[in-house]
Amino acid sequence: MTSTLQPASTNEAVTKRPGRWLALSVLVLAVLLVAVDATVLGLATPYISEDLKPSGTQLLWIGDVYSFVIAGLLVSMGSLGDRIGRKKILLVGATAFGAISVLNAYATTPEMMIFARALLGVAGATLMPATLALIRNLFHDPRERSLAVGIWGATASAGTAIGPIAGGFLLEHFWWGSVFLINLPVMAVLVVVGIKLLPESKNPDPGPWDMLSVALSLVGMIALVYAVKEAATHGFSGEVAAVALLGAGALIWFVRRQLTLPTPLLDMRLFRNRGFSAAVLADLLTILGLSGLVFFLSQYLQLVQGRRPLEAGLAELPAAIGAVAAGLLAGRAARRFSVRSVVAGGLAAVGLALASLTVLDQSTGYPLLGAALLVVGIGAGFSFTVTADVILSSVPKEQAGSASAVSETAYELGAALGIAVLGSIVTGVYRDFTGPVGTPDGAHESLGGAVEAAAGMPAQQSAALLDSARQAFVDGLSLAAGLGAAVLLATAVAAWFMLRDQRLENEV
Repeated sequence: MTSTLQPASTNEAVTKRPGRWLALSVLVLAVLLVAVDATVLGLATPYISEDLKPSGTQLLWIGDVYSFVIAGLLVSMGSLGDRIGRKKILLVGATAFGAISVLNAYATTPEMMIFARALLGVAGATLMPATLALIRNLFHDPRERSLAVGIWGATASAGTAIGPIAGGFLLEHFWWGSVFLINLPVMAVLVVVGIKLLPESKNPDPGPWDMLSVALSLVGMIALVYAVKEAATHGFSGEVAAVALLGAGALIWFVRRQLTLPTPLLDMRLFRNRGFSAAVLADLLTILGLSGLVFFLSQYLQLVQGRRPLEAGLAELPAAIGAVAAGLLAGRAARRFSVRSVVAGGLAAVGLALASLTVLDQSTGYPLLGAALLVVGIGAGFSFTVTADVILSSVPKEQAGSASAVSETAYELGAALGIAVLGSIVTGVYRDFTGPVGTPDGAHESLGGAVEAAAGMPAQQSAALLDSARQAFVDGLSLAAGLGAAVLLATAVAAWFMLRDQRLENEV
């Protein structure tokens, strides 16, 4: 077989660990926990906006501070799991995730909510790298591992469906904080069952955990993403330039330090593998292009089209159904055709689906939206599952935590940048709408603020305000969808060339 992806060990595939599929069921609970948390926030945003009254900038921070923190800590936590044990860090992180969810549920101010989301990012940084790394160590047979990764990805997609539906039900019957409390029973099952079923695994010769590298990674990632967010929201300034230079300098120092350490936090030689680098880049740009749409879609369904929370959750179901189906078939498709055709084809499909959403208006019928979401799910399911498999196949199992962390860092960084850039575009277009005389300033901060302001105005003025605000929001969302489509189509072309000759491993 001609490939630049070689098995990490020529004989590890013949060993099949007993109970590996039961152990996988525990790992997917952690994935479900994170996916549900990410999706219910979008549904709860209008209620959080009404109750806590955040400014437009604070609302964006509530949406993306989790991604900022998790992106800064994923590499460090993945490397820590390689050192102290992936099972241990997964169970500790899951316990913390559940406890901090309570703090999110009972936040009383925008500042407290932002702080709670940041803490949740710290806990969340332990979960995803550990799950993928444990899959790499549980499943030595390449075809079994592809199926396990597909189930892992399908569960994440299922979580994006369960989250809005469960969240919609809770929001119609309880207060918005209840959407965070649903993490608790999942966390409890994960910890209790995981203690018994999950095997411990770690690097047998890990070396010390370099705290300076941890600090450089955290400062560099957060500062760089913050600078991008501020530049997109408020324009370029001296302060933004200083923060960007700080972030870039910290990351450059981080890379140089990794190249000199005998046991680095992240082995930079992984990026010499073209397949590994291409898969990471594809993940980052795909999420960047999608995240603006995902973050604002629930607001469109509820505040523009007037759907109830549960109805809005059900409306997003086609994306999850498509992703689940594609994730389970992705490994087989990549072996039958090629890695690059499946990844590039999936990305192109997502790009074309986003392009179709540029025609959105306030009264767009559900058939167009539902069909576009289904195609988005299918394309993303194929792409993300195969790139995750490529990344895991590219490294020895001792480095699985670090490699998984790089993959998840790309995902979270893409989400943070997407919300920052595309979200700021939506917010910027929205703020420029012209309302009737007497429109409160708060109506220009967010669509939720406009809905609240309209409720206290005379009927004619209320209708005029809502129509102007909703049209401006839709205009911003359409522009974000168009830019996202351009990013996805460009990424599809890049993936076609960068993943040339890449193949998934077959059984040894």
